[in-house]
Amino acid sequence: MNDKRLPLLLSEIGACQRCAMHLPHGPRPVVQAGAGARLLIVGQAPGRKVHDTGIPWNDPSGDRLRTWLQLSREDFYDPGRVAIVPTAFCYPGKGRNGDLPPRPECAPAWHAPLLEAMPEVQLTLLIGRYAQEFYLRDNGKPTLTETVAAYREYLPYYLPLPHPSPRNRYWFTTHPWFEQDVLPELRRRIQSILNAQ
Repeated sequence: MNDKRLPLLLSEIGACQRCAMHLPHGPRPVVQAGAGARLLIVGQAPGRKVHDTGIPWNDPSGDRLRTWLQLSREDFYDPGRVAIVPTAFCYPGKGRNGDLPPRPECAPAWHAPLLEAMPEVQLTLLIGRYAQEFYLRDNGKPTLTETVAAYREYLPYYLPLPHPSPRNRYWFTTHPWFEQDVLPELRRRIQSILNAQ
């Protein structure tokens, strides 16, 4: 892919109206991509604060995620190192129990061309059930907990994680193996990948 393709693709994504009729706050795609990115973060969809600011993971979930990764905001928001491509790029709106699921139109339309434009990606973090279902397909386990616990099966290309939302505090408390086993491996791999640049 030539060097001009990614900026053009990001421009097309920024103008996307595929599911505008379903978005109560209108489309505002939030994505970060660079041709040299080595780490790809795939979450679910922007929340309201991210929608308002246009900055991915610009909320308490993002604060926890950066702590997990041991990355500064400067490194995290460097598209030449870290790509941030949610399962859906726009805020889907609020439901009865939190935000609505990501719109289904987005990932099938945009993920493949974005990945083609980022040939240096070495590790993809699959954050939450929606990202895991889209990328792992039938290779995922019956539950998110089982998928995260089996993270070694998906390495070296994928590493499944729970969502770092404050709403998941109970999960973190009742699954101490995540902090003890998964986070050290996550940090080791990220440092190895990013420090090799």
